[in-house]
Amino acid sequence: MAHAKNKTVAVWLALVGGSLGLHRFYLRGLGDWVGWLHPVPTALGWYGVERVLAYGQDDKLSWVLIPLLGMSIAAACLTGIVYALSDAEKWDGWFNPSKPGSGSGRTNWLTIIALVMALLTGTIAFMGSLAFGIQRYFEYQIEEARKISQ
Repeated sequence: MAHAKNKTVAVWLALVGGSLGLHRFYLRGLGDWVGWLHPVPTALGWYGVERVLAYGQDDKLSWVLIPLLGMSIAAACLTGIVYALSDAEKWDGWFNPSKPGSGSGRTNWLTIIALVMALLTGTIAFMGSLAFGIQRYFEYQIEEARKISQ
């Protein structure tokens, strides 16, 4: 007998381990192939962070890899936000179709706290990775323009 999937647990899993696909494994099981894809951009992004630490900020490959980490964290937070804002009937329709009205889709204070944390974390991750990538790109363009002008 399958247990009802709790919305608050799913939101916290999306916030804490969403970039690794933990929320998808909780809701859909270990056979969810999309959940197994989540760690790929996260690992590539961490590799980009390691490259910056090893080679400095002028490493061009890290310009591409680090935003992947920010985007995967932001996407996981966005998923948590969607889960948190869904009403109980919609939640049961998505993840508890055999147990409508089970109460597992209700919103409580822990859900709201996770929602606020997801909004903050997702915004910081998205804006930080966007700022890093764009700044590095424009610095590269200025450097190339100086080379051409000399």
